[in-house]
Parts: sequence; structure tokens; C-alpha cells
Amino acid sequence: MTEPETPLMTKSDVAYDKVREKILSGEFAPGSVINQATLARSIGISTTPLREALRRLKAEGLVELGAHRDAKVTELKAEENRDLLELRRSLDPLAASLAAQRRTKDDIAEIRASLEGLRAMPGNPDYQHLLHHRRYHRAIYRASHNDLLINTLEGLWDKADRYRRFALEVDRGPEARAKKDEEHRMLAETIIAGDSDRAAAVMTEHIDTSLAAQATRRLLQQ
Repeated sequence: MTEPETPLMTKSDVAYDKVREKILSGEFAPGSVINQATLARSIGISTTPLREALRRLKAEGLVELGAHRDAKVTELKAEENRDLLELRRSLDPLAASLAAQRRTKDDIAEIRASLEGLRAMPGNPDYQHLLHHRRYHRAIYRASHNDLLINTLEGLWDKADRYRRFALEVDRGPEARAKKDEEHRMLAETIIAGDSDRAAAVMTEHIDTSLAAQATRRLLQQ
């Protein structure tokens, strides 16, 4: 039996990935203006597929589009981050609890693989740090086997990455980073062990002391 073909990426897909990475990595800072003509030339495409990519990013809340040739990276807002935190405080523990009940052998293997080498993010995380962190949490989400919950949490994660980076502008110190590493380990262990109540409790603590929670406090002080 032949393997299914991998869909080819369009120019719009390429532009979407590149611009999204620039935003989440901090290369395009919150509030910065993006000149579409200049950006299109740097990517090596026309402005038409770039405009399509920017519309997708607008739908995710990462950019604002004007009527002309410029786009603007969305500003960070305390209210939005608070809303994200409130949703994740309810939904992430649910995902962890369900994952402990429904995880398969493949799920367990992916959780273990994603935990390998995972460390609390440093003060100036690169894009790979963000991706590794996301892979771990995605493995837990997918182990819940609830498609609506998975899709919702994936969307929330997209928005939350910029607030994590903002929080990391203030060094949280080695003790706090070590605590996050321990939470990641304990969360994986409780899910693999099938302890749904403990998994939900560890995840709740993980959210309450998260970078998102720190970002909200910093934004409210500004």
C-alpha cells in the first residue's frame, strides 16, 4: 500500500510560518509595524500570498491589518492574558485528568519523548525552546482524546506564547525554574500512572505559578 502524499506547502503557508515565528520569537515585537512590501521581498514572494498569511495571523489575534500596505503586531494586553489564564486554569487540568484516564501506549511514549531534555525556559528563549515546551503540553492534550478540548487548548497556546516571553524579561531565578522542571516531571508521572485527580491538581498548580500568571501581574503594573 502506498503512503499518502504530504500536501505541498503554498507560498501563503510558507509566509504564515515565517511571520508567525518572527512574532513568537520576539523578532517582531508587540506593537511593531510590518511593511508588507519589504517583508514580501525578504521572504521571496509577492504581497498577495503574504496578505493571505497575515489574514490567518489576524484571525489568531497576532496581527492587526490596516486598509493599506502595513500590518501591526498586536499589543500585549493584561485583559487578554487574564482571559487566557482563566480559560487555561479550567481546561488544562481537565485535559490532564482525561489524559490520565485515556492515555494509550503511544500517548505515553510521546509524553516521555517530549519530556526528554525539557527544561524551564531561560530568560531569552529561542523558537526551539518554545516548540519543545509546546510539544510536551500538546502530548498531554492529545492524550485526552477529546478533539474539541485539544483544538481549544491549541488555539489558546498560540496566543499565550507571547505573554510567556514577556514574563521572561524578568529573571525568575534558578529555584523557580527548578520548580517548573519538577512540575513537568510530576505531571508526566501522574498521567502515566493513571492518577487523574493528582494530574489535575499538579496541572492547576502549574498554571497558577506559570509565566502567564507572572505576565498578568507585570502588565497590570504598567
